Parts: sequence; structure tokens; C-alpha cells
Amino acid sequence: MPSPSLLSVHAIDHVAVIARDLEASRHFYQSILGMKPVPRPDFPFPGLWFQAGNTQIHVILQSEESGSGGPSNPGGTLTARGHHMAFALDDCSKAVEQLHSAGIPIAAGPQSRPDGFQQVYIRDPDGYLVELFSEAPD
Repeated sequence: MPSPSLLSVHAIDHVAVIARDLEASRHFYQSILGMKPVPRPDFPFPGLWFQAGNTQIHVILQSEESGSGGPSNPGGTLTARGHHMAFALDDCSKAVEQLHSAGIPIAAGPQSRPDGFQQVYIRDPDGYLVELFSEAPD
């Protein structure tokens, strides 16, 4: 019989990313990914919040306190296996076409996972890896 867990988390509330340029991040998360900007508490440091379904992205401007924008040295040789955040969308193939049309470079993919889901990877303005995925087309 498994032992009871210490805690019982039930959702990812937010992911925080450190940004070099808030306006570049605003454009990416709002205009490219289509996330809705949401009000942010009056913290004593600059930042932006965006809503993606039930999860928020908290963008914090780089500073001495927060550290530098962008991921730490990813070092791996296979992009899709590195640190990343993933977002579901309706149609990965259509998203790839839209990304190409907008001149957004593809970091990896598009490809099919073994379960049939389609996925593609892009990077935000600070180099954070973002996976976009959808169920396989019927």
C-alpha cells in the first residue's frame, strides 16, 4: 500500500521567467501566443502577468535581485528534452504555418509524439524554450 503523500498539490498556478526586455516579452506572450494580459499586484519591481487557461506566466524584468534573463546553460544536445514550458493549442500544424508566416524561428519539430500528439518548439525573446502541442488530427 503506498504511503500517503505529504502534500496534495492540485494545479500549476504560474511559471516565472526573467526577461531582458518587457516589451519584447509582452509582444511574444500576448501577440504571438495569444495570452491575455492580467492585472499584477503593485510589486516594487517591473514585470508583466499573462493568463494561459488556468495558468499564469509571470514575466519579471532582470535585475540584481532576479538574475539575468534567459535560461541557464541548457547544455543538452536534444532541444525537446531540455527545460521547457508547454502550451496546448487547437492545431499544431496551423500554428507552424502561422509561426513561419510571422518569421518566428522553429527550435525543434514539428514532430509527432508516440501518442500521436503533434508538437513544435520555439523560443521566447530571452531564449526560454516553449513547446506548442495539439492532439493528432483525425
